[in-house]
Amino acid sequence: MDPEQLRADIPALERATYLNTGASSPSPRRVVEAMTDFAAYFEYEVPAGEGVYEVGWETYEAARETIADFLGADADEIALTRSTADGVNLLACAIDWQPGDVVVRTDLEHPAGILPWDRLADLDGIEVRVLETEDGRVDLDAVAAAAEDARLFAVSSLTWTHGTRLPIGEIADIAHDAGARVLVDAVQSPGQYPVDLDDWGADFVVGAGHKWLLGPFGSGFAYVDSDAIDELVPRRIGYRSVEEPTDPEYAFKDGASRFEVGTASPLPHVGLSEAMDLLEEIGVKTVEARIERLTDRLKDGIDDERLLSPREYESGLVTFRVDDPEATVERLRERGVIVRSLPYPKAVRASVHAFNTAADIDALLDGL
Repeated sequence: MDPEQLRADIPALERATYLNTGASSPSPRRVVEAMTDFAAYFEYEVPAGEGVYEVGWETYEAARETIADFLGADADEIALTRSTADGVNLLACAIDWQPGDVVVRTDLEHPAGILPWDRLADLDGIEVRVLETEDGRVDLDAVAAAAEDARLFAVSSLTWTHGTRLPIGEIADIAHDAGARVLVDAVQSPGQYPVDLDDWGADFVVGAGHKWLLGPFGSGFAYVDSDAIDELVPRRIGYRSVEEPTDPEYAFKDGASRFEVGTASPLPHVGLSEAMDLLEEIGVKTVEARIERLTDRLKDGIDDERLLSPREYESGLVTFRVDDPEATVERLRERGVIVRSLPYPKAVRASVHAFNTAADIDALLDGL
């Protein structure tokens, strides 16, 4: 599999120039076929054969292994979730908050990384401290000041607004020195450049498969470092959360799978596993190199006054000013070019993946 073969395997690209992977990617046939083949097997053959629970459990564990390998984690540190927001909420609600506990977040978090903390402020009386950024960057001295006396530091690995990579390893070191745990929203990172969670050093990482990983909706994941797991006590519980469901006194599982409550469709994570295998075949470094070449081409067509993302490559997200973002997005859609507008900053964002081509970039620039 190479980027050109990947492009040929994505039917949605036959209908439009798609530059909106940062919101959601179109899936390759191979991913969809893996899910549909499994669905037919699971629903038609398994009930009268190996048994749906046996096969379901085996499939969960296989997906957990695939995700862990892709992210450089151990399988028992991975929980299968539905989305990034699902993962944030699962972890946030498993901390024994006390009134006055401090959560730090940046001013550029996605609503998935804002609303859970606002809700806990209402429910448990925590304080939400907002770290101001500039041009999608954080100042490490400001990180240290904000982290002082905080219990949790919540931050994105890649800003959805500017496409800037934040120095997660350095932020994690600073927050840990202050006694805070670190939760990373990584949904924009895996799939477009190599990610190794050991290098980040974060306690918790959440993400989902429907963006750069080319997987389906509903294929989320949460990483919990083995040294931090015992600090989390889930508020939800079910027979998949505990060691022995029928014991008179329950005991949560040792690893991150304690967050998996009960019966869930294995299909999204079958699709995510196939998508990760596909990206491994192409090579994530190959993906990153192609994204870099194409984003350079796009930025060459955007002047400094309009470009809000860094001119030097950091990611496939390219944000730029236009007079009327929403009208521009609609006008481009009428020309068959799919991008999105952002609420803050008021701008248009294009997302460039390895399945895109130079012709795609030129179609966007011509439309602008």
